[in-house]
Amino acid sequence: MMIGILGGGQLGRMIALAGVPMGMKFRVLDPAPSPPAIVAAEHILGEYEDHAALADFVAGLDVITYEFENVPVAAARWLAERVPVYPPPVALEAAQDRLAEKTFFQQLDVPTPKFQAVDTRTDLDAAVRVIGLPAVVKTRRFGYDGKGQMALRTIDDVETAWERLGGRPLIYEQLVPFDREVSLIAARGVNGQVVYYPLIENVHVEGILRQSIAPASDLTLQSLAEDYVRRALIQLDYVGVLAVEFFQVGQQLLVNEMAPRVHNSGHWTIEGAATSQFANHVRAISGLPLGETRTPCPAAMVNAIGTLPDAEAVLRIPGTSFHDYGKSPRPNRKVGHITVTAPDLAVLDERLKAIGAHSFHIRTICRPRLPGGDEKK
Repeated sequence: MMIGILGGGQLGRMIALAGVPMGMKFRVLDPAPSPPAIVAAEHILGEYEDHAALADFVAGLDVITYEFENVPVAAARWLAERVPVYPPPVALEAAQDRLAEKTFFQQLDVPTPKFQAVDTRTDLDAAVRVIGLPAVVKTRRFGYDGKGQMALRTIDDVETAWERLGGRPLIYEQLVPFDREVSLIAARGVNGQVVYYPLIENVHVEGILRQSIAPASDLTLQSLAEDYVRRALIQLDYVGVLAVEFFQVGQQLLVNEMAPRVHNSGHWTIEGAATSQFANHVRAISGLPLGETRTPCPAAMVNAIGTLPDAEAVLRIPGTSFHDYGKSPRPNRKVGHITVTAPDLAVLDERLKAIGAHSFHIRTICRPRLPGGDEKK
């Protein structure tokens, strides 16, 4: 089978590396001359809205996926008229606009922070009155890793936020006093089979994910997160991996955002789960049975931001795996990650400290088998 990937970054690279052992072949469309995915995929150089490049890309493909959610929806729909595109373009469209995304979950009766659309300064003042402070103002499109947003803590911040972000569609959201940030990754196949990974605890610094640990939950929260994600999968007739990020407030989960693709918080699954998120994504979009998401013991992922650590020093620590994305160093750029596995939480904590990280807010115990079965829907 020949699989096309829109985008050739590190996620495309890891998708292709997971699929090659299954006999899959890959082609990526990417405007960069030498994207990370070329180690395992043919590369078509071109823009995502260039129909000549799209025509070259789609020729001979059996199925198409994407590795980032800012792929032009029009391009995805054009390709979907020729070969299957998974996840479906409707999921891409919902995830690209924060207002549409929050409204989507609201219609599914899934809780989110309070929010309101902001198009004018008058709208912003109205949102402050209705929702109150503290809050966060975000651009509705093209924001990631903390870009395109500003927290408002006092009334004096309102004018500054409008000066920085005004003049484009915005969303005003309640600033949630959460206990921690968590995410759930699920995969759904073309036949409706669904598998879930254990809930993951995440720490962001300046809007960029720094570290994830799995598992992060008791069975009650796991079940709640699965229920919310299940609703989205069914409504979208979804195929592939979907990640949903939540704020945990006590025993309540509020949806922050979704990513219709493999997700940074799931990188630990390469070494820490019976089947990685990347392998399950390939299985899902190609019509193969999904693999077990069993996670025998705790695992963590630590992002390398800006520069890579010394690989030799990292790999001296038991249970570590080193992933270099082949990207040039740059401030705030994800250039690689480290996975850490351990037989129990105490050892995991020791190994994380040894690489300069640490475990955080861990509220679970290592179990021989953790949540992550499959179902038919």
